Amino acid sequence: MIFEEVLKNKSILFFSVQTFNLEKEIIKKLQEFGANVDYHDERPSNSNFAKGIIRLRRSIYQHKIDNYYKKILKDASNKKYDFLFVNRGEVVPEFFLKNFKEIHKNCIFIFYTWDSFKNHNHPKNILKYFDKKFTFDPDDADKYNIQFRPLFYLDIYKYTTEENKKEIKNDLLFLGTAHSDRYRISNEIVRWCGTNKLKSFCYYYMHGKLVYFYKKIFDKTFKEFDYRKLSFKSLTTNEILNLYSQSNVILDINHPGQKGLTMRTFEAVGTRKKMITTNSEITKYVFYNPKNIYVIDRNNIQLDKFFFEGKYEDIDKELYERMSIEGWLKEIFIDNNLNIWKK
Repeated sequence: MIFEEVLKNKSILFFSVQTFNLEKEIIKKLQEFGANVDYHDERPSNSNFAKGIIRLRRSIYQHKIDNYYKKILKDASNKKYDFLFVNRGEVVPEFFLKNFKEIHKNCIFIFYTWDSFKNHNHPKNILKYFDKKFTFDPDDADKYNIQFRPLFYLDIYKYTTEENKKEIKNDLLFLGTAHSDRYRISNEIVRWCGTNKLKSFCYYYMHGKLVYFYKKIFDKTFKEFDYRKLSFKSLTTNEILNLYSQSNVILDINHPGQKGLTMRTFEAVGTRKKMITTNSEITKYVFYNPKNIYVIDRNNIQLDKFFFEGKYEDIDKELYERMSIEGWLKEIFIDNNLNIWKK
């Protein structure tokens, strides 16, 4: 089935938290295929305060969440929707999904999450309302009997020869949200790079000062973070791409309680950059190649300078395209799970 035929002139109500502008890229791609998209942030507010309260004590904020969704429900009752697409499902309340289904009886409900249910428990309560359910986490897929679909890279990350000609300034690049043991691991690797005359660059993003100070008190791993090295401003896609183009190897440090592959993994694939990762699950994926991907033990880090000196080996063209945002949306909206991602 042609993707344009599925989406052309169809109306989609799309919910997603604002995540490094990825929601804008998803909307843009859906619109390219002819869909009409009405977007709402999952959260009533995207302020650092709101994000902090929802993450730490959502019950305090529940009244505002409910009123926010009651207004959306009222506005949506005057329109016809073909798809309801929820990405992540951090705060979408049950009453909204139940009432929306009664109003839009022929609407197809699609759920995707790029977070593990261990980190955000709420989506488990709303899965029953969805016709199609996907997760990036293979363990959650098995445990909750939903479909497994890894993440994607954006079109802007697609490799071009011009990008490859840019001067390499960093032998190693780490970009990521500050959490768990990332600071310890990245610092250890940065020190190793220095000893081996390799240049490195790290950027640690923090959702907000409220979240930082809370974690500083209650999360022992945050006692290691140097506040001066944290940034409360997220990088733009262009800033990230520029750093990628100037770097040789991308460092990926997954959350210790999360097996799903990070967005960094797919950005590295898109830009055809080599990667060092703490996620040993990657060896089970069809695109794994030890010449491109070096797996380390987060508790016993061993590195090899020769990995930095070797060339990247291209992956299969069809698989490369399936790993794009277009391939991701096609699988979510029309394809059956073909189980192609794991060996």
